[in-house]
Amino acid sequence: MQTENISKEKHPTDAKKVFRKLGTCSRTLFHILDREFGNLMVDEERAADPLAGGIMKQGYQCGMLWGASLAVGAEAYKTCTHTSQAIIVAVEATRSLMNSFVDQEQTSQCWEITRCDFTSNFSFAKYMLSGRFLHCFQMAEDWAPEAVAAARKALESKPHNFDYSMSCATEVARKMGASDEEAIMVAGFAGGLGLAGSGCGALSAAIWMSALEWSRAHEKGSATKDQHGKEILKSFLQQTDGQVQCKDICNRSFDSLDEHTTYMMEGGCSKLIERLSMA
Repeated sequence: MQTENISKEKHPTDAKKVFRKLGTCSRTLFHILDREFGNLMVDEERAADPLAGGIMKQGYQCGMLWGASLAVGAEAYKTCTHTSQAIIVAVEATRSLMNSFVDQEQTSQCWEITRCDFTSNFSFAKYMLSGRFLHCFQMAEDWAPEAVAAARKALESKPHNFDYSMSCATEVARKMGASDEEAIMVAGFAGGLGLAGSGCGALSAAIWMSALEWSRAHEKGSATKDQHGKEILKSFLQQTDGQVQCKDICNRSFDSLDEHTTYMMEGGCSKLIERLSMA
């Protein structure tokens, strides 16, 4: 996957330090981009913890991508004047982040990067003892400046003429009681994160919304302790017969947000969205 050359900014340079302090890759990139945009979202960032390890340790898209997408969604909400415009910007910014990340790592998948099954204690121990975890720290350090540059460039490219747009992740969040801002924050998750077709964005939105409620109820600790997230994942897998990837669930991929919107308007994934919001 190729992207146009985006010059690195001189900052941030402390991704390793932030990673060590916060503990998860998803929260780390969320925080770094929030900081660059001048946003303070402590509970929202904590709620990104369960997305580390590729969606609750399932090995799909790297948590750094989920966290970065939440940050650009927050900035899209702040800087756009219309809901559809904000959804478009959040999705396109997420696509730009995905392209930048894949250019660096040649994959977006946690399993392929870490070679670790985070649901297995043995595999996790091997990941730590082998020193493979150091690659994730270095990856954050290397990609953070690229992520900031890609996000800023995409966020500056706001469409002035646009059609009505929908995001499956936004719809789930709304049904779970999200504020307008929270609903836009997850918009970039659409179609398997930036329409990439991998791990379900609606699932991740539901997990994040549940973790956000947990974070607001608990002043300290990681939102990975949110047991409701596990119930959401179990219910989701029952509904999809064990499928997690968007392209497998929908039996198609989406080349554009217009295609995704049409699919949604025609009732696509409506039962799954309802199931997630009620789990």
